[in-house]
Amino acid sequence: MPQAYTNERRVSARRSSFRFPDRLFPSVESIVAVIPIAEGRGCDSRYSEMPDESAWARWGRYAAAGTLGGVVAWFAFIGHGAVPILDLFDLGIHEVGHMVMLFAPRMVMFLAGSVAQVAVPLALAWYFGIVRRDAAGGGFCLAWAGTSAWDVSVYIADAPIQALPLIGGGEHDWAYLLGPQGFGSMHLADEIARFVEFSGGVLAIAGIGITLWAMVAGLTTKPMPVVEALPEIRPATTGPGNDPWLEAANLPFKHKAAG
Repeated sequence: MPQAYTNERRVSARRSSFRFPDRLFPSVESIVAVIPIAEGRGCDSRYSEMPDESAWARWGRYAAAGTLGGVVAWFAFIGHGAVPILDLFDLGIHEVGHMVMLFAPRMVMFLAGSVAQVAVPLALAWYFGIVRRDAAGGGFCLAWAGTSAWDVSVYIADAPIQALPLIGGGEHDWAYLLGPQGFGSMHLADEIARFVEFSGGVLAIAGIGITLWAMVAGLTTKPMPVVEALPEIRPATTGPGNDPWLEAANLPFKHKAAG
């Protein structure tokens, strides 16, 4: 076999077995060494544990949201009165709903106010709870939607007698909707009001329940210690002693032309 061909095979074999120097990349052992695993719990246990955070982040904020949701629900469903601050928000959203649908058919325009004041907190509950994965914000907004639905139920029940004072005067929304110009169902005002009130109660209980569930989960989950940062990894410097290609070129043999 020609010497040149043999030398080329040796160089080719060295090139095919080339590996990057270990210092360019962290080894598996170095990564595993900095990941704390609870002894006797198995590898999967670390995924069920939370990072080491403050008590407020782990369960305090959920307790606060649940308490606030319970307070607003008490004002509406137990105290049967307006919810402080939120009642003003509901009124503003109600009127904006009318303004947005001002040029829609009258039935839609009258209905838009009540729908808007429940739909807006429901949309916020969806945003915080589903999109942001924030049980505190989502649960409280769900309880807020429940109290807003209670406010609508009071408005519906008032349709036959129209005793509630109207902001800026005008026509009673539900007196029109349930009257002869609308659905012609004034005799069902009490039943509709009770159904809306019941639905609002379900929303409020669900919102408070979500925050309490998240609070209990935060209390019962053991925090995981903060993982230390990986050691700094610097790439290897190039040179005759570190470059496998240069080492292959300096092998103790010479290329000779075949022939």
